[in-house]
Amino acid sequence: MPFKNNDNRSQTKKVIFNVYNYLKNLATSDDEVLKQYFKQTQKITADTCGVSLMTVRRVCAEGSSTTDDVSDSSQPGPSFNSPRKTYKRKKYDTELDDFDNDVVRRTVHEFYEKGEYPTSRLILNSIQQKFDYKGSLASMKRLLTKLKFTYKKCNDGRKFLMEQNDIVALRCKFLRTMCTLRKNNDSRPVIYLDETWVNQNHSKTYIWQNEDETEGLKVPTGKGGRLIVCHAGSSHYGFIKEAKLIFRSKSGNTEDYHNQMNAEVFRSWFVQMLQSLEESCVIVMDNAPYHSMLEDNFPKSNARKADIQEWLNKKNIDFSLLETVAELRERVKVLIPTEKKYELDELALKMGHEVVRLPPYHCQYNPIEMIWAQVKGQVASKNTTFKMADVEKLMHEAIDSVKKENWVNCVRHAERIQDEDYQKEKHREVILEPIILTIRPGDSSSDDDDEEDDI
Repeated sequence: MPFKNNDNRSQTKKVIFNVYNYLKNLATSDDEVLKQYFKQTQKITADTCGVSLMTVRRVCAEGSSTTDDVSDSSQPGPSFNSPRKTYKRKKYDTELDDFDNDVVRRTVHEFYEKGEYPTSRLILNSIQQKFDYKGSLASMKRLLTKLKFTYKKCNDGRKFLMEQNDIVALRCKFLRTMCTLRKNNDSRPVIYLDETWVNQNHSKTYIWQNEDETEGLKVPTGKGGRLIVCHAGSSHYGFIKEAKLIFRSKSGNTEDYHNQMNAEVFRSWFVQMLQSLEESCVIVMDNAPYHSMLEDNFPKSNARKADIQEWLNKKNIDFSLLETVAELRERVKVLIPTEKKYELDELALKMGHEVVRLPPYHCQYNPIEMIWAQVKGQVASKNTTFKMADVEKLMHEAIDSVKKENWVNCVRHAERIQDEDYQKEKHREVILEPIILTIRPGDSSSDDDDEEDDI
């Protein structure tokens, strides 16, 4: 079929657009029969050209936008780009949300808890049964790498899928801290904070419409603008009063809401939130870059010699002008503390609060994630105008509608997961210790070496 020809896609789009305009002109004629017959011009165009309705809609939108700028172009009529120029293949291994990533991580742990050793294929089969994962075996391997799992070779030649030690250590530290607080009946409220976003065209995934698509809610194409939301809450207070921050993203890149925040904005909000707390609290937050500004910024490993010398002078550390940049970098390396001190953690400590850091990739330990799901679901159900001002109003209403009881339930659920995982961590250590002891240091496999695990 000519419309499937990859050699001239822009010309194909122009043909579709011309067919649509021809049928549209017939629909606006004085003939009542033609008007009625060509009432659904886009649908008839799709049937005539043998393409989908969404393709026709995209072509019409592109054609209309380029026609508006025809006065600025030397080419008469609409112009079209080949769709392959801007085509981005869906990356199933990187586009999973935090909750699905957690399902993958827990699936790996389940194998070890049952005394079985997971392979990429076994994990893929298990994940496909749990949710609609469309990635391939290669995608699953990339996803496991992203989640900080690597294949380690033992002395007997076997390879085992192991979680990176730093992630395991941070998880154990967090779980032990939180479980100990509850075991000791610590009376301080535990405050959970996080950021999220909502798009201008945020709506329900499925919307009922009639067959002719003449009735029902029509959602605009694309995501539209974006609202960034930052808040904190606990089972003791519910949402913290005066801690709500909602602002519109000024950046056109809406791929990741973390790109829209910065250290200055978050620090200002964090200080205001701490000042609104009535008593000493435990603050739980993740390790986003703008949460993790170091109290003392040491020179980077690629810093220039002059910058290192300037930093050493500020610290009143003696050095010789004859020392090379390599020698100066070694001086700095010795001075870097083994445990990082974060600016916000020290600031909270001075105000009588303790900060506990969530381990990376473990959003299930933060109950505010479930609160966000409730809030965004309410916005989606009521977003009918798809105007940014209305979406912002809906977000305020949805947050204000969250009751203290909602927080109590979500916190109870998160604490139950923390307690269960802490017990599993002890059991998992007993299972993995014999394997870990036989691993040769630094001996791990690449993706190319990973073929035999699926035999």
